[in-house]
Amino acid sequence: MSLQVTGAQLPSSNGAAEPQALGIESMFQQIMSAVQKSNLEIAELRNEQASLQEANKDLQRQLREALIHNANTSAGMAIQLPRGKASPSGPPSPMLVSSKSPFLSPSVTHSFFVPPPVDLGLRRQVSRLDIPGFWAVVPAGGAGTRLWPLSRKSYPKFFLDLTLSGRSLIQGTWDRLLPLTTPSRLMVVTGNDHATGVKDQLPDLLPANLLSEPSPKESAAAIGLAAAVLARRDPNAILGSFAADHMISGNDAFLGSVREAALTAGEDLLVTIGIAPSHPATGFGYIRLGEKLDIKGAPNACQVSQFKEKPDGRTASAYLASGNYRWNAGMFVVKATVLMDLLKEYCPTLAEGLEKIADVWEDEQERIKVFAEVWPSLPKIAIDHAVAEPAANAGRVAVVPATFGWDDVGDFSSLAEILPSEIGQARVLGDQALVVTDQVAGGIIVPASGRLVACLGVDDLVIVDTPDALLVTTRARAQEVKTIVAKCKDGGWKQVL
Repeated sequence: MSLQVTGAQLPSSNGAAEPQALGIESMFQQIMSAVQKSNLEIAELRNEQASLQEANKDLQRQLREALIHNANTSAGMAIQLPRGKASPSGPPSPMLVSSKSPFLSPSVTHSFFVPPPVDLGLRRQVSRLDIPGFWAVVPAGGAGTRLWPLSRKSYPKFFLDLTLSGRSLIQGTWDRLLPLTTPSRLMVVTGNDHATGVKDQLPDLLPANLLSEPSPKESAAAIGLAAAVLARRDPNAILGSFAADHMISGNDAFLGSVREAALTAGEDLLVTIGIAPSHPATGFGYIRLGEKLDIKGAPNACQVSQFKEKPDGRTASAYLASGNYRWNAGMFVVKATVLMDLLKEYCPTLAEGLEKIADVWEDEQERIKVFAEVWPSLPKIAIDHAVAEPAANAGRVAVVPATFGWDDVGDFSSLAEILPSEIGQARVLGDQALVVTDQVAGGIIVPASGRLVACLGVDDLVIVDTPDALLVTTRARAQEVKTIVAKCKDGGWKQVL
């Protein structure tokens, strides 16, 4: 038996019969209208995403041009100074000039990870934007396993020149922060294994401002240690924490954002700097913007409504479309005493241990003893989870939305984005003469072993050729390199990690 929907009759208001099919047609039209509206919204989101991606590419282009310009002009700007003597304004770390990355030269040993000696005679003048009481703190930790085998446990990515500028990432961070402060107020927190490398790459870093950890304990312990030491040296200190291995384009915008953050931190708030997202990234945490704050000199400062963990793709797209979210780049500005108060409230075990270490910091022998007693028992936790998230829920965290370009160079795919290349060609980090390609698009090749790398008809590959290890994967799987590092460790290949 068949059902004839159009045959069913319903009485109308004037007594005439109308077919029930009209109701179904109306419902169908409503559904189609909703689908069309949804398609329009999706198209708008795609256009907005494309615009942001173009803007990000423009920032990356500006960064590359700036790096090339600096390398070409720094020799003309250099001032010859006697070794061991400082300029009246406090000299920056020297700018090296090199046509090729000095950290990727071929070698049969691991020396291609180690920077060459720095010539203290080459220096450049820096325009100053000094912030009274401001201390720049640079946590330099992590193994950078997603950039293996280029980055190793003993030589992490912040020691490497990944921009072919002749400057490693930590040297670039030093150069970026120096206009905000002086070498006497620039501090690095790193592991004991990396302390010598930091000294070699940053010759202007004062020995008293190099804080070495016996073992890695995540960002809360590293930044908290700096805060505990600073609170004793300078009770009015405002510290700004900036990772050693990030890249930034648009220095003027960066300096302006840090200045706003420092003024906001003067109101006893924990302040972070939020990065405008260029695409719906799933590899970063997000910051939800709250109400604007009325702080003199910081017109862009807002209250943090909430910190969000790394989202899935759909959620990230919704964040991007709302315009109310920023990437969490892990940049924090806060009074040293305020950070210690927050740690005492939200992570008391960590705060108590850091206070004990800081109490004896200036006595090296006593410091070693207390480190051995206290450090192993300290909790291993990120500063976001330790204080930022609970403090935000209590309305004690602010954010300065930034306009500068930022990249954490988290894997080979993101590294490929910042390297120059011809259209339809793979990016090369290192000696271009060691790479021969035909019908190859996208991808990144690192010829660090000194031998020829030839590629035919393969797209979006990641090829990292070092003297003792060869990595081949795709850009799409670049985030998973750390899993192969774990398998190498399990397989007994610790000597290449």
